[in-house]
Amino acid sequence: MSFTDPIADMLTRLRNANANGADKVEIPFSNLKLALAEVLKREGFINAVKVDGEGYQRTIALDLRYGPDGERVITKIERVSKPGRRIYTPVTKIPRVRGGMGICILSTPKGVLSDRECRKHNVGGEMLCKVG
Repeated sequence: MSFTDPIADMLTRLRNANANGADKVEIPFSNLKLALAEVLKREGFINAVKVDGEGYQRTIALDLRYGPDGERVITKIERVSKPGRRIYTPVTKIPRVRGGMGICILSTPKGVLSDRECRKHNVGGEMLCKVG
């Protein structure tokens, strides 16, 4: 099974698991996906990130987070920059997602960062996705 856009595949798996109310979701391992998951954990959208297996069998297990009454923390997650059309933005033009309630995840020279971290480090980059 091969996917042309592994990031879109990861976001789709997250979106589907969230819609089904699943506690965990497993995705195939890559360093970029792991960095993306770490940003989601730092920003409070998921509870835990764990790498399982070894070699080519490695996967990333994500513990999804829900509110006290089971309401979803991630209401919307969408890919911005795609393989066919990359979207780059300077730090001054990074959009605010849901009035600051959501985040925009960027791939920067300082690593994969959320929009808040980008503003703090004064760095722009490729907009990977928006999470609300």
